[in-house]
Amino acid sequence: MDIKKIGIIGAGQMGNGIAHVTALAGYDVVLNDISQQSLDAAVSAIHKNMARQASRGKISETDVTEALARITTTLTLADVGATDLVIEAATERETVKQAIFEDLQPHLLPHTILTSNTSSISITRLASRTDRPERFMGFHFMNPVPVMQLVELIRGIATDEETFASCRTVVERLDKTAASAEDFPAFIVNRILMPMINEAVYTLYEGVGSVKSIDESMKLGANHPMGPLELADFIGLDTCLAIMNVLHEGLADTKYRPCPLLTKYVEAGWLGRKTQRGFYDYRGETPVPTR
Repeated sequence: MDIKKIGIIGAGQMGNGIAHVTALAGYDVVLNDISQQSLDAAVSAIHKNMARQASRGKISETDVTEALARITTTLTLADVGATDLVIEAATERETVKQAIFEDLQPHLLPHTILTSNTSSISITRLASRTDRPERFMGFHFMNPVPVMQLVELIRGIATDEETFASCRTVVERLDKTAASAEDFPAFIVNRILMPMINEAVYTLYEGVGSVKSIDESMKLGANHPMGPLELADFIGLDTCLAIMNVLHEGLADTKYRPCPLLTKYVEAGWLGRKTQRGFYDYRGETPVPTR
């Protein structure tokens, strides 16, 4: 199917990043959120990030102007239904995602493909709540979307080959690389990454090392560009906890049990960069470890 218009639900960090790359690739984009403030902030962030790319010579000023003109915003979910491909990028809670797809269903075109940017939740289960499980799949971008090259494509049990091929074509047009993953909890990247982050939190919890020593050890000893606790703050500790819960519940293995310290930080509202405090305190000029 020739996809020309893409609807994106959720204007947060992932949603605005997806809008950024799809608009630059020439797609018409309808960006939806429940808050006008979030939509305004998203457009501002997209403009700022595109301007940074232009200043570095990666795209032209004309590219920026034309891409921004392709993005429209809406508070009405029905407006998203009149697109060829929908990418849901709401919060990582299954009940929220299910409610979105149920509310969206009456407004969809017959050919519309539904996808979720979920990083861990069962695609088969989400698809079963819609009228088109064969035209539903996982479309998992990495954060930050304009920078990261990988997109995980996850087929549910009913996803047909045409849907998969159409989504793979979109990934190719975005000049990114598709990795096909089976529909198991957390797929490929987070199945490997999140237990590492969780183990880093356990290492902190048990007093084996401080925040600084853990992150420096992995950066200098394993050549990681970011330490695991720094990365957790960047992702969002609430998202990390949600994914660990999916792994623990879905695979029934105690090795995926979320660290109590991770739960405590989330309960405190210390979610990382987005709340200015997590394993680091970001309220000053330089991040300071909180433990």
